[in-house]
Amino acid sequence: MKKIFMLLTALLFVFSVSAVKAAETKNEKRLETKASEINRIGSETGGEKAVLVRLEKEFGVDEARIKSLRDQKLGYGEVAITLSLAKTLPGGITDENVNKIISMRQGPPVTGWGKVAQQLGVKLGPVVSGVEKVRSETRKELKKTERKEKMERREKGEKPEKMERMERPEKPEHPETPGHGRR
Repeated sequence: MKKIFMLLTALLFVFSVSAVKAAETKNEKRLETKASEINRIGSETGGEKAVLVRLEKEFGVDEARIKSLRDQKLGYGEVAITLSLAKTLPGGITDENVNKIISMRQGPPVTGWGKVAQQLGVKLGPVVSGVEKVRSETRKELKKTERKEKMERREKGEKPEKMERMERPEKPEHPETPGHGRR
């Protein structure tokens, strides 16, 4: 009976550890996806400014801190992750916390965000939520700016630029095929 109990306990432990790892892997993938979306938004027209404003607002940092992280070859998504992780640490977003996170991430060896969070004793879920908030609020801000610009153009009487129609290519001439054509 004791052996069965120990075996069941061991199996339960293995399943719980693998479930936690699967959740962390899922959160890490979500985090990477959200970071990529932020990077993409930052590369759009007007997107860089929108991302900067949102990062400043969300994390209470100035443009100089963001620029310093960007100078370390971090994309806007990675900046959001770094600041979101630092926010959860004692002391919050300090140079010490930010540098600690960057050195853990960039290694050697290069470490995934899930492992960095684990080493810091931070759950990845709230970090994913923080990065998602940056992404969604930036998107909203961009759409709001686009609508505002559109309204201003309408008020000035400017018409939106129309796309030029593409010319249709000429149909190639087909050689006479036997059994068809002239009789």
